[in-house]
Amino acid sequence: MLEKILPHAMLKAGPNLESRIRTLKKDWAIVYDMLSGKDNSSFGWDEHRQLVVAKDAVWHSHKEVGQFRHHSFPYYDQLTTIYAKD
Repeated sequence: MLEKILPHAMLKAGPNLESRIRTLKKDWAIVYDMLSGKDNSSFGWDEHRQLVVAKDAVWHSHKEVGQFRHHSFPYYDQLTTIYAKD
């Protein structure tokens, strides 16, 4: 479709889509580990806002996942269906 709409732009959808899928899978794995991992008692899930929730002290002690503090992750349920292991 991109080639039909923008024939001289030389855009390739494949690499962009593959990159987006890798990013979504990586982000899903982080959120899944936060919620289902061995240290999951500190984190919760706000279904309405599609957001990981925790007390301030928890966020301060887990700075490596701070990117998910204020950003929703609306695809979590769908990606869990795809990637979660039984």
